[in-house]
Amino acid sequence: MNNKSVKGSMISGNPAKELIIFAIPMILGNLFQQFYNIADSVIVGKFLGPDALAAVGASNSITTLFVMVAIGTGIGCSVIISQLFGAGRMKDVKSSISTALIAIFAFSLILSTIGFMLSGNILKWMHTPSDVYEEADKYLKIYFLGFAFLFMYNAFNAVFNALGDSAKPLVFLIFSSVLNIGLDILFVWKFGWGVAGAAWATLIAQAVSAIISFIVLIHKIRGMQCERYDRFSPGLLKKMVSMAIPTVIQQSIVSIGLLLIQSVVNRFGSDFLAGYTAAIKIDNLVIVPMVNVGNAVSTFTAQNIGAGQFDRVKKGYRTGLIMAAAIGVALGVWLHFGSESVIGLFMDADDGADAIHVGTEYLSIISLQYFMMGVMNVTAAILRGAGDKKWFLAQSLINLAFRVALVYILADITKGYVIMWASGVGWTVGFMISYFRYRQGGWRRCI
Repeated sequence: MNNKSVKGSMISGNPAKELIIFAIPMILGNLFQQFYNIADSVIVGKFLGPDALAAVGASNSITTLFVMVAIGTGIGCSVIISQLFGAGRMKDVKSSISTALIAIFAFSLILSTIGFMLSGNILKWMHTPSDVYEEADKYLKIYFLGFAFLFMYNAFNAVFNALGDSAKPLVFLIFSSVLNIGLDILFVWKFGWGVAGAAWATLIAQAVSAIISFIVLIHKIRGMQCERYDRFSPGLLKKMVSMAIPTVIQQSIVSIGLLLIQSVVNRFGSDFLAGYTAAIKIDNLVIVPMVNVGNAVSTFTAQNIGAGQFDRVKKGYRTGLIMAAAIGVALGVWLHFGSESVIGLFMDADDGADAIHVGTEYLSIISLQYFMMGVMNVTAAILRGAGDKKWFLAQSLINLAFRVALVYILADITKGYVIMWASGVGWTVGFMISYFRYRQGGWRRCI
């Protein structure tokens, strides 16, 4: 079947135009997702104070780990779906989607149970300050109750993106963001539920969005014309698992690295933790456009490799590289000079002066390194989209190893400030490895 006329296909037309049109809704959608994550912290910090913000921050690296597992699982499966879609194999596309969703749902329930049972032990292992431990544990347990919704929500979005439809996830994310912020204000400020209120707001928003996404996805799948397909295919599951595992490992390893770094941050007290938490929220927001340019390049690569069009992959890479580099420079300059005013949104200067200082320093330094994050992410995306699992995983592992090693060796000497430079070193190393593999051309033979 020729897939050039199928809606969502990126195997024809101007590569730059196709990539930009596909990437923009992804960028906007995930910006909204980060906005409501920031809203959680702003509302908690303003209404409940720096200690409450530190409690959310102590949980943040743990929740991020599980979110990255969810995202990695979805991305891993979407690579296979994208390649099948690019090849026009609609029967296998529908079967792979159904198989992926069943497997992901079962996996999410297992992780949710484990996370809920071990949340307290994890916080203790991370040296969470005693004055914020109770609230952090409360936040984390509520979060894990809704983990299946988070997992499926990310899975649905990954499927839409694999099919070249980045617009619908944007709508869902806008809705989820607005709902989350509204519930934050209601539960934290109006009802006085404290940190737990922020957690319940996130859970409910994710649940509602996941249900709506599922309904729309089912309608879209039913509109795809093909013969009968298997609802669950062990063969396709094996292929998706083989792709998903390296991606999950990569995403998880990065998050584990952040978890290890968080354990170091926690040692410097609640003020340092509160400032770091606020800065990380902004950091996660700012890198969204560059991450999503990489995700767009990955989908573009997978579809065109499925169609055997390797020259278009190179054109897509050049476009993605220019986009990510330009975004990284622009946002880096803005945040470098505006870091203090941004951090000031999270807490009052009167009772959070030390925390504001830490957050300001972090953003002013990390912002200088965004350019490298952008080019590394796009280059690694080529390997991921091509299914070049070993090299994609290797660059992630080595990138992380450099970051964690620097923090653990130099944290006490620099009073924690090495954290602000370690990411840039890791990003540089990751880019060098990924670019070497891209130039070598071995990724062409990985489908």
